[in-house]
Amino acid sequence: MHRREFVEAAVAATIVPAMSQPEPLHRATIPATGERIARVGLGTWQTFDVGADRARRARLGETLRVFEASGASVIDTSPMYGSSESVLGDLLAEVRIRDKVFLATKVWTQGEAAGVSQMTDSLRKLRVDRLDLIQIHNLVDWRTHLKTLRAWKERGTTRLVGITHYQASAASEVLAILRAEPVDVLQFNLSLDEPDAAERVLGICAERGVAFIANRPFGGGGSLVRARGRPLPGWAPEYDIHSWAQFLLKWVLAHPEVTCAIPGTGNPQHLADNLGAARGRLPDQAGRVRMQRFWRDL
Repeated sequence: MHRREFVEAAVAATIVPAMSQPEPLHRATIPATGERIARVGLGTWQTFDVGADRARRARLGETLRVFEASGASVIDTSPMYGSSESVLGDLLAEVRIRDKVFLATKVWTQGEAAGVSQMTDSLRKLRVDRLDLIQIHNLVDWRTHLKTLRAWKERGTTRLVGITHYQASAASEVLAILRAEPVDVLQFNLSLDEPDAAERVLGICAERGVAFIANRPFGGGGSLVRARGRPLPGWAPEYDIHSWAQFLLKWVLAHPEVTCAIPGTGNPQHLADNLGAARGRLPDQAGRVRMQRFWRDL
């Protein structure tokens, strides 16, 4: 992925102050295990790639504390994301919440030996002996890695196996894999700026019992830039929407097939705002259409 996944700036319109006792986050079931996870999680593309920078690590530690206190679940990373795996592993140990999160990473290389080496390195960087989910990043050498991951799942090194992509042009290949191979999770792009997954992928995920994780829910950050400075529609409170981030995320979550969305941020205030999308009322199908029409004309 070459575009910035999330624009770290104050572009989320009005951010609502955190309530002292917020309602629990909406949760969805992972079909393969029956476990319930919060419907908004946390992506780490670029935002956790901070190396040894102490000030930035401290802010990320606070972000993780907000994440844990809210009852959120999924944190997604990748060896593709620079120092993100190592930073995340260090901070999860520092704030002592590893056992309270659903930790996912990826394999992104060619060849069996290279894949095993990369995944073993991910375990080391994340400071764990097993992961909740390992995904084949952007379908790179997926046949080889799927075989390895099934063996790792059998021995308990990963609980779940998934595939990912971030481009709508990959939908046909994704669909072919889902029809031919048993996988537990699909991570794919879904946003008001990139709605194709809703038409081509979600149905088969529901049919095959595959959990769906929505990446790029802000269109790679471009959606927030587009909305900056513009007022929310007057009817937004009907869906308990108080910011553009929540508007964008609630449209994604309004698809019942979506298990979780993973917007990326390293800002604790933005994280709290994002998590607000997993509370309150969600649009029905008519509401989704209403939101999509408003966004098209924005």
